[in-house]
Amino acid sequence: MRRSRVLLAALGAAQIAYGQLPGQRGAGSTRALVGLLTVTSAVEAVEARGRRRGAAPVIAAGAVGFGAELLGVHTGRPFGAYAYTGKLGPRVGGVPLLAAAAWALMARPAWVAAGWLTRRRAPRVALAAGALTAWDVFLDPRMAREGYWVWPEGGRYEGVPASNFLGWWVTGLGVFAVWSALDGGDVDADDDGALALYAWTWIGETFANAVLWRRPRVAAAGSLAMGAFALPALWRRLR
Repeated sequence: MRRSRVLLAALGAAQIAYGQLPGQRGAGSTRALVGLLTVTSAVEAVEARGRRRGAAPVIAAGAVGFGAELLGVHTGRPFGAYAYTGKLGPRVGGVPLLAAAAWALMARPAWVAAGWLTRRRAPRVALAAGALTAWDVFLDPRMAREGYWVWPEGGRYEGVPASNFLGWWVTGLGVFAVWSALDGGDVDADDDGALALYAWTWIGETFANAVLWRRPRVAAAGSLAMGAFALPALWRRLR
């Protein structure tokens, strides 16, 4: 059995347990879950693409995302004015090192989902950036609410400004422009693990926000956003 499948099973169990924690989940459990997500995604990438083609794009995604975060906390661009607290661990230039993992862990699932929607490189880059941004529709409200970062000026969506999601998409374009240069191959059955991770995240986040955390607005918005990519990707894969 592939190690990534074992990790996916362990991740699913950990996320179910995490979702049932009462009140605000502790910073330690959140950091551990981010770490497990990152390892799962990276191992899946290496198993599917080999060490060079699998690892290099994941590392590049983390580096591009971290660079955008550094720019963001110091200039307010491209995301808007925000700041990290110390809850995510050690920081460099005001940005937690773990922020790089947030960009890396969902990049390949987003890239694979987009690959089932189009084989053309430029549209795939744009769609992958959208698929990655769709995940943040779930992520940002929860992490801001639990004090991992703050939006001093607030925003209309759960206290998050629209500029944040535009910034994610723009940064995603950079992430996937680099990704396509490192691994622009078409998707196939070897990429099922990454698609499964994207679909599981979509379903799990929807359920957790709707049922466990009582955040119906986030559940609806995130479900629509990620579902716009997950559903057609799954349909085309099954066909």
